[in-house]
Amino acid sequence: MRALPVGEHALLVEVASGEEAQALHAELLRRRSEGSLSVREIVPAARTVLLDGLDDPVRLASRIPGWDIPPLPARTGGAIEILVRYDGPDLADVAARWGVPEHEVATIHTAAEFRVAFCGFAPGFGYLTGLPSRYDVPRRATPRTSVPAGSVALAGPYTGVYPRSSPGGWQLIGTTDAVLWDHTRVPAALLAPGTRVRFAAAEC
Repeated sequence: MRALPVGEHALLVEVASGEEAQALHAELLRRRSEGSLSVREIVPAARTVLLDGLDDPVRLASRIPGWDIPPLPARTGGAIEILVRYDGPDLADVAARWGVPEHEVATIHTAAEFRVAFCGFAPGFGYLTGLPSRYDVPRRATPRTSVPAGSVALAGPYTGVYPRSSPGGWQLIGTTDAVLWDHTRVPAALLAPGTRVRFAAAEC
């Protein structure tokens, strides 16, 4: 773990894996909630966590590498359920890569419990982990110029749901009517880092 001051009031902590980033994020939230860490923003990414609004980032940078970061806590409470029609244009390609019939993609995907590792790309877009690594799939060789809002997609170890129409190169396996981002809602994003998510097959 390496902590690097960024400007006068921020700190970027680098770790070795996505799992470590999620565990660090959870520990930082815990310390802030109990009052032992004063920080305005805690923003996780694939292998980093950014802390912003610190009084003394240099001092904290010298302390964090010595912290004992526990593994992610046991999952408690309910998960957000997202209904999906498994009708994506890349469903057959994903099934072939997984070596299963097309209908098994939905079975495998709905059997997993996901966690939002971090958010980015577009407002409301969460990078969800939870599928075993044997189901990792590459991005498309040629990205699409337009992916419809609500598309449920896979890339590498992640599942994501496009909150709005945009270009994209992920493998599209389904669609959902869930609203991922609504500026009139509090909070506006349906998915935040650490949120548990389950996908369920919708009746067509």
